[in-house]
Amino acid sequence: MLEYKPIEFLADEFPHHNIIEWWYFNGHLIDQPGNHYAFMDCLFKANPKKVKIPFLRLVPFKEVYFSHTLLSEVDKNKFYSEINPLVLLSRDSFSKDLFFANYTSPSLEGYFNYEMVKTSRDQWHLKTPYFDLTLKNKKPPLLVGGKGFVDLGQNSTYYYSYTDLETSGEVIIDGRRIAVTGQSWMDHQWADAVYSNFKWDWFSLQLKNKTEIVCFRFEKNKQVVNLASVISAQGDQKNYNDVEFIDLGKSWTSSDTGTAYPLAWRIKIPSANIDLQVEPLVREQEMIFGSINYWEGGLSVSGRQGNEEITGRGFMELVGYPSKKSRLNYYRRAFQSRLKASLKKSPFR
Repeated sequence: MLEYKPIEFLADEFPHHNIIEWWYFNGHLIDQPGNHYAFMDCLFKANPKKVKIPFLRLVPFKEVYFSHTLLSEVDKNKFYSEINPLVLLSRDSFSKDLFFANYTSPSLEGYFNYEMVKTSRDQWHLKTPYFDLTLKNKKPPLLVGGKGFVDLGQNSTYYYSYTDLETSGEVIIDGRRIAVTGQSWMDHQWADAVYSNFKWDWFSLQLKNKTEIVCFRFEKNKQVVNLASVISAQGDQKNYNDVEFIDLGKSWTSSDTGTAYPLAWRIKIPSANIDLQVEPLVREQEMIFGSINYWEGGLSVSGRQGNEEITGRGFMELVGYPSKKSRLNYYRRAFQSRLKASLKKSPFR
């Protein structure tokens, strides 16, 4: 079982020798005409023999890395995603004083260097086929649960967030590079946990008054943990266990997996006098990774904090909602589509 010790910055920003770890970013972006985009980018590291993701057990390495990325054109109701089940890191990744990961996914289309890099103590650079962004941190890290360690028994996790990242750069759609600005969020977690047979409803919320909230409901073996960590505009942090998640009955069912995802929620933290409602910006945003399917996407936020009416933006992740269909047809279509695109772009054709 994972034992707590205080998080050390910058040392604990680097990889750990645990079963699972991830560096995760999301954000909301606006271009000059006012069009709205939402993005997510996550780099994962796992022990393939212990993580209990079936196809990873076949990989003959002690550690594997994989990545998930998405971009939403909110105003056009369009969703783009990329899941790389295995990425290869450059030889100099994690060799510098600050976090530095340069990686690629094997493809007939040729090499593309993804980047997840800290360029200074308070600035990140992200590069994927969908966006090229600079993110500047404006607040101290939020230590989730009070000390950056969430006690979930055998699934306990280290967990901190950078909740207010001023963002600028470009999104890339059909070869067009579109200048954008906005606000982003970063999570880093590592644990000796397998995360199988569990359910996870997770929310990151950025309110207009510069309050940010991370909250979630984690359920495994009928044991439930509810937690909310809140950081104020001034950087003060508080944690609450009396958070309530109320499904508002607006679900979306995936045509690929048959999974019904509850997409609208009321989130209440009575002891903090917070009462919010969240709605998805784009409904059809399922991510499928091997035997795992989950919903990930941007949110609109409205409600009350104390006596103040408040709005904001957020992100939601729903994991552990069972698939009702075979994945065979989905993966056949995905493979054919990827192969066709690769052959079209291949320098060897």
